[in-house]
Order: sequence, then C-alpha cells, then structure tokens
Amino acid sequence: MSGLLYPANLPGLTWDSERTPIFNTGVQPAVSGKESRIAYQQYPRFYFDLQYELLRDYVVPSDLKALIGLFIDMQGRYDTFLYTDPTFNAVTTFQFGTGDGVTQNFQLIANYQNSGGPGGPELIQNLNGAPSIFKAAVLQTLTTHYTISATGMVSFVTAPAAAAALTWTGSFYYRCRFDADELTAKQFAALFWATKSVRLKSIKL
Repeated sequence: MSGLLYPANLPGLTWDSERTPIFNTGVQPAVSGKESRIAYQQYPRFYFDLQYELLRDYVVPSDLKALIGLFIDMQGRYDTFLYTDPTFNAVTTFQFGTGDGVTQNFQLIANYQNSGGPGGPELIQNLNGAPSIFKAAVLQTLTTHYTISATGMVSFVTAPAAAAALTWTGSFYYRCRFDADELTAKQFAALFWATKSVRLKSIKL
C-alpha cells in the first residue's frame, strides 16, 4: 500500500470523465415476483473513469511519464495509491456521530448529497492533513481529547455525552487501484499522447 498520489492536475483531462458509486447487493426472486434483497456492504465503493485527450511528453515533468510511471510503479492492479476526486474531497463541520455517554470510537464519514436531500455515508479512511474534530460545537485537541487512527477512526478519551453532536472539518483522498493490468497510451503527434480510458477503483481498508 503506497503513499503515492495520483497526478491530479494533468491538463488533458476531458469532460467525459465518470464517477460511479457501486454497491454489492444479493437479490433472490421468488416465483410470485417478490424479491428478497440483502446488502453486503454499507458503504459504496467507486469507479473513476478518466480520459486524457492530451498528455505532453515535452514538458518537465512529463504528463505522460507521470501517469505511466505511476501505473508501472503500482504493477497495474497490484498496489494502491491516493486519488483526489475533484468533485468531492472535503467537508465542513459534517456530523459523523452522536454521543451516547458510553461509546468512545466513531468512524469518520461524509455524505455526497444536497443539503436536506437524500444521501448516505461514505467511509473516510484516507485523510489529507489533520482534520478538526468538534464535540458539541467545541473544537477538540488531538491527544488531549481524542486520537485518530490511520483509517479515520476517532477515539475520544472520554465518551461524548448523550446527544452531543460530533462533527469534523477536513479534506480526504480515495485510496484506489488501477482497474486493469494494462494501460494504453496512443501517440498522435510528436511528443503528444492520449489515453481513451484510465479506470480507477476505490479500495476499502
């Protein structure tokens, strides 16, 4: 599991990029037409499908070498890296739990939704910098009031009181791997390349 970052600012990214949430659901139909369904995972994983119409190999550092170099370093699908989703990578005072006077451990989550609209939690396990943690709107101090694991589990020294809102502010990555063991880049002019699809899949730790 590497700490490398996906090269997010390559200039040739097209508007045909895709963001696809994926779940895993078991469906058992009956002869009557009724269905029994079971959710095998609480949190979604994601496909990110990126297309680059231009990868420059004449600039330093090279766009082409940044992308292909990462792919080779990861050995295709084998290893993982950190990806910044340009559409969803930070939250501000987002509620990730409610105290009950007993529970001390709470996992960081975030919702991709309109305010007040439908949505569900995403598991946040890869932080970009130190988050700010609040208990009942009061900023907490790391180590004094809480610790946080490498996978976003916040452990309070003292269990938050019943009904105390737990919120956080910070930014995050998606841990991803390439979805294929091959990546084709096509040269269409001297020192100019393109790729039709770079597909990433998010990984749960």
